[in-house]
Amino acid sequence: MTGPLNGVRVIEIGTLIAAPFAARLMGEFGAEVIKIESMGQGDPLRKWRKLHEGTSLWWYLQSRNKKSLSLNLKSPEGIEIVKRLAENADVLIENLRPGALEKLGLGWDVLHALNPKLTLVRISGYGQSGPYKDRPGFGAIGEAMGGIRYTTGTPGSPPARVGVSLGDSLASMHAVMGALMSLLRVKTGQGDGQVVDVSLAESVFNVMESLVPEYDMLGHVRERSGGALPGIAPSNTYPTADGAYVVIAGNSDPIFKRLMTTIGRPDLAEASEFAHNDGRAAQSEMLDATISAWSSSLPIEEVLQALEQAEVPAGRIYNVADIVADPHYQAREMILDAQLPGGAHVKMPGIVPKLSETPGSVNWQGPALGQHTDSVLGDLGLSAVDIAQLKTDGVVQ
Repeated sequence: MTGPLNGVRVIEIGTLIAAPFAARLMGEFGAEVIKIESMGQGDPLRKWRKLHEGTSLWWYLQSRNKKSLSLNLKSPEGIEIVKRLAENADVLIENLRPGALEKLGLGWDVLHALNPKLTLVRISGYGQSGPYKDRPGFGAIGEAMGGIRYTTGTPGSPPARVGVSLGDSLASMHAVMGALMSLLRVKTGQGDGQVVDVSLAESVFNVMESLVPEYDMLGHVRERSGGALPGIAPSNTYPTADGAYVVIAGNSDPIFKRLMTTIGRPDLAEASEFAHNDGRAAQSEMLDATISAWSSSLPIEEVLQALEQAEVPAGRIYNVADIVADPHYQAREMILDAQLPGGAHVKMPGIVPKLSETPGSVNWQGPALGQHTDSVLGDLGLSAVDIAQLKTDGVVQ
């Protein structure tokens, strides 16, 4: 393994999205990630979404660079194996219900006593405290409670989903951020490991911009606005003559002038009432209609060419086919070729962010269930005879 997290050991006790995505991000930058999976079926993500020869394509992406240890956490022997792993780990990431880790005998008091340098990252629906902590929580519920579902969709329509599991992914990124902060504290000798408490709902709430002060000071409740950026104009999605859509952000003062000049409305460019955003926002509907009249008269390529020449930020709305074919994505190595078991090749997303000196890497795709059980246990000092006996006893697979 290479990367800035080379030498960092991460234990993952998680399923589906939030904890596994966080561990994946750390594994892409060099951390050794040991994923503990239940015996039999393993992580349910193995069967989610689109399958290839019985295994989810999402699984191969979500679990790349991870080692799979199939373990019976209901057995005392299985818990002892986790403890032995924790003794030499830097981070343990879990997304069980609050209290579940304690019921397994793996609470913070136990783990901290075993390894004071260990960071425990806990991802749950509502956090480890508060009146809702025992409620089950998925990413969709976090999106609802965090405020983003209410603001997503078109005016007059029911709240909409953004199209991906945003709540889980935001929680994963906050989890990695917290883990790295704690690791920095430990590695620089400032203190021992700590608990990183990540809530799905709070992770969504954390990106909701000025929602709270707007409500508190002005009584304003931000509503669904479709493709527009409320209070900032002009910034919206506009139709083109060939049935496509283009996003145009002409919302800074000089950019607005260039945009209006480009669409043949120099009068609006020079009008004093539109010199600043507050004046433009007050007449955003009129400005949007004016821009739409221009964009709908031209095919999208001509719209983009004119706006690029005028240095106005604009872009077509990409679907996945557009992304895969785009030369910029390819030049940035954001579309990688992966080989699956059996030899089939498939395109996968590249790695973000790009580091100049210690870039991340993909070393293997999501493993088979228990693929690394023998090697992980061997690293703990167990002999082949010991491992065979654990398999016979139903402790590992």
